[in-house]
Amino acid sequence: MVSDAAQFALAAQLRAPGGAALGDVFSFVSGLYFRGKLAYARRFARPPDPADRFVANGVLVITPNAGLRAADVAVTADSIRAFAGEPIDLTNSRYRVPLERGARALYDSIGADCEVVLLGSIASGKYVEVLLPIFGERLVFPPAFVGRGDMSRGGLMLRCVDSGIELEYAPIAGATRNGRRPPRLEPLRRTRRA
Repeated sequence: MVSDAAQFALAAQLRAPGGAALGDVFSFVSGLYFRGKLAYARRFARPPDPADRFVANGVLVITPNAGLRAADVAVTADSIRAFAGEPIDLTNSRYRVPLERGARALYDSIGADCEVVLLGSIASGKYVEVLLPIFGERLVFPPAFVGRGDMSRGGLMLRCVDSGIELEYAPIAGATRNGRRPPRLEPLRRTRRA
């Protein structure tokens, strides 16, 4: 994607001075999993103040070295190269410190009654250990994620977008974050077009 030889539209946009939308780039790189998260977040996000520039449309992305960023913010090839160079690891201060700073800014921005829905991994501590101390009971997740791998969660979220049915949420604090694998999702039935 960041290669000068890549000719597809998103790669060309990423190399252009205006860049490409962060959510589109992450969707391309991560495939089904991030595409499901992004589509789900765009469909069901209800920001407390859509005019708030930080909260934007309510869809924020955790980045490896820039904390929380709006999914629609423009990034360049240089930004993506910098992301690729940083491990998402709790011991990496270049990951953790910007995420903590962004989470505190979000906490200050959203008011006392707003929940923050984490659509990322809840089984490992890479997000939860940073966000839970800041948001406490207001940090929620879909319990339907427990036991599902990345692709299964992505498929589940895309099905929710198609059906218009939002998942239920529960506070992460005290929740079971690891569990038995649920039954496989039923294959989507596609209709053929003439």
